[in-house]
Amino acid sequence: MRKAVAIIFLSLSFCVSYSQTISIGILTDQSSAESQPLLEQLKAEIKAVVGQSRIVVFKEVLENDFNKETAKSNYQSLLTKNTDIILSFGVINNIMLYEQKVYPKPIIVFGSINNDFMNLPKDKNTSGIDNITYLIAPFSYTSDLDAFKSLFSYKKIGIIVDDFLPNVLPLKNVFDTYFAERESSYKLIPITQETNISSSLTDVDAVYLASGINLNEKEYKTLISTINQQKLPSFSAFGIRDVKNGILATNQPDTNIDQFFRRIALDVEAIVSGTNASELPLHIDYKNKLTINHDTATQINFPLRYSLIAIADFIGGSNTTTSEFTLSILEIMNDVVGNNLSLKAEKKDIDLSQQDVKTAKSNYLPDVKASVDGIYIDPKIAEVSGGNNPEFSTSGNIVLKQLVYSENASANVDIQNDLQKAQQEVYNASELDALLNATVSYFNALILKTNANIQNQNLQVTKKNLEYAEQNFEAGASGKSDVLRFRSQLAQNTQSLIEAGNQLKQAFYTINQLMNNNISREIDIEDAELSEGIFKNYRYQDFLVLLDNPKLQPFLIDFLVEEAKNNAPELKNIGYNSNALERNYRLNNTGRFIPTVALQGQYNLAISESGKGSSFPIGSPNIPDGTYNVGLNISLPIFQQNQRNINKQTAKIQQDQLSIQKENTELNIEKNVNDIILDIVSQIANIEISKIAELTAKESLELTQNDYENGAVPVIQLIDAQTNYLQSQLASTTANYNYLIASMQLERTIGYFFLMHSEAENQAFIQRANQFILNKN
Repeated sequence: MRKAVAIIFLSLSFCVSYSQTISIGILTDQSSAESQPLLEQLKAEIKAVVGQSRIVVFKEVLENDFNKETAKSNYQSLLTKNTDIILSFGVINNIMLYEQKVYPKPIIVFGSINNDFMNLPKDKNTSGIDNITYLIAPFSYTSDLDAFKSLFSYKKIGIIVDDFLPNVLPLKNVFDTYFAERESSYKLIPITQETNISSSLTDVDAVYLASGINLNEKEYKTLISTINQQKLPSFSAFGIRDVKNGILATNQPDTNIDQFFRRIALDVEAIVSGTNASELPLHIDYKNKLTINHDTATQINFPLRYSLIAIADFIGGSNTTTSEFTLSILEIMNDVVGNNLSLKAEKKDIDLSQQDVKTAKSNYLPDVKASVDGIYIDPKIAEVSGGNNPEFSTSGNIVLKQLVYSENASANVDIQNDLQKAQQEVYNASELDALLNATVSYFNALILKTNANIQNQNLQVTKKNLEYAEQNFEAGASGKSDVLRFRSQLAQNTQSLIEAGNQLKQAFYTINQLMNNNISREIDIEDAELSEGIFKNYRYQDFLVLLDNPKLQPFLIDFLVEEAKNNAPELKNIGYNSNALERNYRLNNTGRFIPTVALQGQYNLAISESGKGSSFPIGSPNIPDGTYNVGLNISLPIFQQNQRNINKQTAKIQQDQLSIQKENTELNIEKNVNDIILDIVSQIANIEISKIAELTAKESLELTQNDYENGAVPVIQLIDAQTNYLQSQLASTTANYNYLIASMQLERTIGYFFLMHSEAENQAFIQRANQFILNKN
């Protein structure tokens, strides 16, 4: 396409309207496999327009291989042969024809006519030169450089051209004149297939591809890749195809080649009918349009201003991810389980409950104390104590206490064990909630990502509709109100796109928060498609068949309810708390009749005695320095202010309360399963219906656009068709995500996330389901 847009067609003017056979010669600088289908398309268009009454014969295409002498020889060859009209394209042919003074045969020149090299008066609409016409598109190097400057304030720009071009066109004069009035500068970079482009770009901060048509497709893509690897903003003179291949931007629209070929065919038909080529219109009008590759901008770290949304079209930015961190749903779920701060705090509650268990068990550990005493007694008292209370004395003792059995202590151990298990189930419930939040956040981000993409597409549709309205207004087919209406619509759509982009960023912030990442960390997420990747086993059509069967659906629901009750951490938590209350009830009922048994032993040692009264009277027995005693304690409370009965009554009330909570939880589980199953059925049906709705709305919009362009329908009908297509697109692209969200909600309700289990575990789950349904059937 890049080469095709550069075509120049010439024609000689004389009356051939009486010829039944029209012979057309074609001149080109160089042809390629890419241009051959376009050449055949052009031939078919000319034959269709010229009519059935004439036979159109195309001679062999003559190439000059970028040699002006060969171009002149080819031209003279066509003049001497039986050629009625000459079509010509290519820079060399254009220059060669420009040097001719007269044109014996009609010539049409198309494609390489650059406004920078022509000084046509503004009111000049025909060539005025006998037997020659030009087809001039609004293309200019200097206009491109102005557009690029508005996008990026470059200091020194590298302008890439084919190596032969500076020798045949006054490029240097054009660029010298342009940059002489500006603070920035340029560097002309002629290239061939052997040029080391990387070293040529070291001293520039931007690149303009003004040429490069002599490179093949692989070499051209390598050139673009080298530019992007050096993080250089780039601009192409050749249109959107280059932007799709990785160039940052272009100011050339996605021109309709059919429009160009129809114009050439109409010019041929006019010449055949007797019109001199000098009288044919010169200009092909279209509006320049800034187009930007979003992915390239991300790759080279090029900042995109919000103001560009209204004036530029964007390519990419939805399917191809350039973020360093592209996350799958499984990576998000695993990171949430391992790093989520709320879950980490919940785990600390488990640790604390384990400490309570240790504290309860420590009551059965021995209690040992050691102490040393130093005493000074009044000498007068010590002297008459008979050696029992010396004036100075030091002593030590060791006391050992060991609880043999206590119903209170044993009950506390059992209760704390149950409470610790209950706390674990609280964490399990929080983990399931966190996984659900993670999956919902993931799918919401995908929905918002899709919404941003569709809002961008809708903005482009509005821009196209605005072009239609402007064309109709200029042609007098509609009023200015249509133009103003679409300009207002353009502003609204631009705002919607900005809001969609910000909502997507907020969704990524939520994912970062759940994963305990830096909130501003740039991430992207992998798309999720039914029956693809990790969702390959989400066979929603098989599931729909099962749910659509009135006989089997209740069995499936019964199985899911049973699984949910078996897995529900909320019910397990209630069970463990109920066990703790049951143990407390037994403690205050029969446990009060069980005595507490404890042992105690003590060893005392007199370390030193001195001063008055430190010796026993003569004849008195000596008391040993070390003595010990051992005791057994058995206690049984008789009456404790009626606390035992009160505690027993309280435990009974709490048990009844938990029983009610259990029934309510089971009822909620059953209702949630039934609600979600109905939602899943609706979502599955919506997947199929929304596809049909989108196709219908798209076709309706295309037909309405065509009718509006021809003035057959009012603007409000076109806006309605566009709005309907927007809504159907959103419904269709989000239907899969909504189904998967409903599936995740069901998995949370039954307490089993398939993505977090092995294939063997999932197969076992499916086997249980099949067996359950078979048993019920």
